[in-house]
Amino acid sequence: MTVTPTSRVDIGPDEVSARLLDSAARLSRNAMTEIDWSAPMDPTKYGCSPEWSTLYGTPYWDELSEDQRVTLTRHEFASIMSIGIWFPMMLQAVVIRDQYLGDYHTPEFQFALTEIADECRHSIMFARASEKMVGTSYKPHPRLGRFGKLFMATVSDEVAYTGILVAEEILDVFQRGCMRDERVLPFIRTVNEIHVLEESRHMKFAREQVRVAMREVGPIRRRWSAFYIALSASYIFTSLVRPQAYRDAGLDHHRAIAEMRRNHHFQSMVRTGCAHLMEFLDEVGLLTPAAAKIYRKVHML
Repeated sequence: MTVTPTSRVDIGPDEVSARLLDSAARLSRNAMTEIDWSAPMDPTKYGCSPEWSTLYGTPYWDELSEDQRVTLTRHEFASIMSIGIWFPMMLQAVVIRDQYLGDYHTPEFQFALTEIADECRHSIMFARASEKMVGTSYKPHPRLGRFGKLFMATVSDEVAYTGILVAEEILDVFQRGCMRDERVLPFIRTVNEIHVLEESRHMKFAREQVRVAMREVGPIRRRWSAFYIALSASYIFTSLVRPQAYRDAGLDHHRAIAEMRRNHHFQSMVRTGCAHLMEFLDEVGLLTPAAAKIYRKVHML
């Protein structure tokens, strides 16, 4: 396993940003007008592909009726979308701080603001989708909320932009697995398609920012950054489906959590989905042995 930064030569941040600005101008979509939010929901359609449920493949899943499975996946995905609002809100604050005294005329600055505008639209889209699908949303544990405030106040450079990348990659894994599944609610498939399309630009921007930042990072800081990023990623990942979501779906949340934690099928799906992210972290020198240990513990590696 490589743990030193690559010598890969890329085009500069402004060239990447200029291309992404052009893509945003041509390909951005508006969920508020594209989705009919008043249309009735088919009671047989899932909130996510059954195979992406945290309980799929467990004895508990086998005991559930079809209606219970549908309800479970809707609450699970509402929880995932809620975390997809909370963490990007932190990252928007970090990007604004990073660009506060930037060069306003540059494509890099302008795409950073475009990304923030995208994230605001995505958060509204997720909020509307959660409201329509289950009538509620799910906040992170208060301790995680406090950690988030610390994260916002302390991160910069490679940690900030890798944090953006990790959070978006985790959500991307779920959404790519569900966005073309006709068993899933049509409006949720559209939500997934819009987010996957637009987040692909954000992830390209974040990767370029990380590569540039890592050119100035020494070995001690690299190891600390890798550990901090992995720790943050583990908190995000283990908070995706809140215990309240299981309760709201009518399940015994203690049993659901226990079976989710030992669900080898779900763990395998996550590892496969995160393979590209782990390759990038390895490429830029942020997959150190200590970081890899954390990723393995939460089955991202």
